Formats: sequence, C-alpha cells, structure tokens
Amino acid sequence: MEKITADKYIFHKSCFCCKQCKKKLSMQNYTPLHGEFYCIFHYQQLFRRKGNYDEGFGHTQHKNRWLLRNTPDMEYSESEA
Repeated sequence: MEKITADKYIFHKSCFCCKQCKKKLSMQNYTPLHGEFYCIFHYQQLFRRKGNYDEGFGHTQHKNRWLLRNTPDMEYSESEA
C-alpha cells in the first residue's frame, strides 16, 4: 500500500483528501492549515469567505485570543495605579 507524508503526517494514498470536498490530494495540489488539508480551490474559497486564515476555516482569530489574554492584566494594572 502506498503512503504519502505531508506536514509530518502519514496517510494512505487513498486517505489523503480535501477536508471540504473529499477530493484525493497529491503533493502538488494540497494546502495544509492547522493540521487539516485542503485542495487549492477550497483553500482559496474559504480564505476569501472571511478574508483571513482563521475565521474562514472555523477557528477564532489570533487577535481575539490576544485580547482575551491581555484584558485581565490591563484591568489589574489599572486598579493598582
């Protein structure tokens, strides 16, 4: 059985497919993001939907995580002053 290694993951050749459309992928026509693999068409389509690499693919934006992480620290430092 043939295997494909992509982004440190090992797949059977028949299991290496797009998360969105389930089309079989090859080393020339895939794009990885957050451990998930997409055909180039669906990667571009999902990116265009929200205009960033997080929301379009069902993840929270990094800037929102930074804001949540920094909010308690800012409140604490303001109360000290």
